[in-house]
Amino acid sequence: MELWYTEKHSESVNFSLKVKEHLFSGQSEFQKLDILDTYEYGKLMTLDGLVMVTEKDEFVYHDMIVHTPMAVNPDVKNVLVIGGGDGGTVRELMRYNNIEHVDMVEIDKLVCDAAKKYLPTLSCELNNPKVTLLYEDGVKFVKESPDNKYDLIIIDSTDPIGPGEGLFTTEFYTNCHRILTENGILVNQNESVFYEDTQEAALKANSKLKKIFPIVKVYQANIPTYPSGYWLFGFASKKYDPIKDLQADKWNSLGLKTKYYNTDLHVGAFALPSFVKEFFENGSIQFL
Repeated sequence: MELWYTEKHSESVNFSLKVKEHLFSGQSEFQKLDILDTYEYGKLMTLDGLVMVTEKDEFVYHDMIVHTPMAVNPDVKNVLVIGGGDGGTVRELMRYNNIEHVDMVEIDKLVCDAAKKYLPTLSCELNNPKVTLLYEDGVKFVKESPDNKYDLIIIDSTDPIGPGEGLFTTEFYTNCHRILTENGILVNQNESVFYEDTQEAALKANSKLKKIFPIVKVYQANIPTYPSGYWLFGFASKKYDPIKDLQADKWNSLGLKTKYYNTDLHVGAFALPSFVKEFFENGSIQFL
């Protein structure tokens, strides 16, 4: 008998992967977590039935959410990661010797525990002495953090439902702005605009950031297992423009080997298709 995992991307679109084995299922106070071993994408983590990460294409997401801001300011020393329980974001951050400390705030300990057991290639740096792992609410943590503490905040969150809902509010972004240094950068996953189910969240996150930060841009990546395969990120900064202030030579001198990110692609990632630019300008898209 064949076993398939299926996620509903929209009311009329399903995404399916053939499964070798269902390795783990657990329920926390926040969400249901499953680990599946798939034929094409290796191990897959789902939360409440939605893809969070797969072994095959995780490098795209983690390259783009980490190396994009780090190439704009390679001198980042103190980082806050909100979410990111699979460990991939911290793994990429720990490749930078100049980073002195990372606070990672993950609301659900089950996510980290499952990643440590089943996804060691992602979670391999969660026990790094430079990393403080905190199992608590990211919204509350940011609200109670002191001013001007972090050079970089990475919001590696789930969709804006359930545990991730509070990470898309004006109050949350305002507190992030407050606890960033004068050179501070914020990066968040900004959903997709290809399906109606995620359009509103993408638009609201962008518009809220624009009211708080002087520099706000959207950039893109192709992630096959995320809805539509076309995913957006937000870049917000108090000072740095992601194109004008890109330090390509300095970043390239670090000699970091990446599977997806490079400084040529960095520039291209901010060159948005016309339909995406029009969506953020007008708030709507007409595909058909």
